[in-house]
Amino acid sequence: MDTTYSNRIQEESGGVRPLSTVLKTMAVLDVLASSARGMKLPEIASAMELSRPTAYQRLLTLIEAGWVEQDHEMRYRLTMHACRLAAAAMEQANLGTRVQPIIEMLVHRVKETASLAVLDRGLPCIVSRVESESVLRAEQKIGTTMSLEGSASGRILTAFADEVTLARLKESGEPLASEELLGEARANGYALSSGYTHSGVVAIAAPIFDLRGKCASTISLVMPEMRFDLESFREPLLETARTITKMQQGER
Repeated sequence: MDTTYSNRIQEESGGVRPLSTVLKTMAVLDVLASSARGMKLPEIASAMELSRPTAYQRLLTLIEAGWVEQDHEMRYRLTMHACRLAAAAMEQANLGTRVQPIIEMLVHRVKETASLAVLDRGLPCIVSRVESESVLRAEQKIGTTMSLEGSASGRILTAFADEVTLARLKESGEPLASEELLGEARANGYALSSGYTHSGVVAIAAPIFDLRGKCASTISLVMPEMRFDLESFREPLLETARTITKMQQGER
């Protein structure tokens, strides 16, 4: 688990630090989340460069806490507890059930897949997604993290970041897009990316602002390059971003 971007609890006198054992145990969740199916103990130990007894101890802790379970093949997998907390996090960020119909309307209008992304430990993370009905589409599941440098959402979250967030992004060591690209995103109100994660795929993303005027999330469209037409997708995307922004800011 990358803790560089995580919130730090400190006192002026110095003394309060994160519990390293807890952070190491929670890192197992990231490993399990990166796999399309459950993982066996040797796989987890290898992925984390741990001995099997150490990996097993961490898994046992997470099982006891209700985060992990074993299937009939003795593979370890995440429980649905993660879904409940994810839904609660979405609601607390005002990005829950009220936003979903707006994204669905965008997809119905443009016939392409739309995603909502937020910064999660310094990287764009897909938290909501509505698929198009097209057979040919880019597959990215909820929870997928993307590049700050190469993804359209990453460029938007960097370009419109407040000073504190931008400083943290720079300190994280993750590559950022060039100032030229970020400047274009700020000037245009949207960012493009092409072929960064999937060859022949284009994405366009726009910022969503919260009550304090902070860019807390992005809305994006992703499609095969052969179907991309900026004039067709730009205004529907920007209109959706404005609608969600107004909702975030309490406007009707």
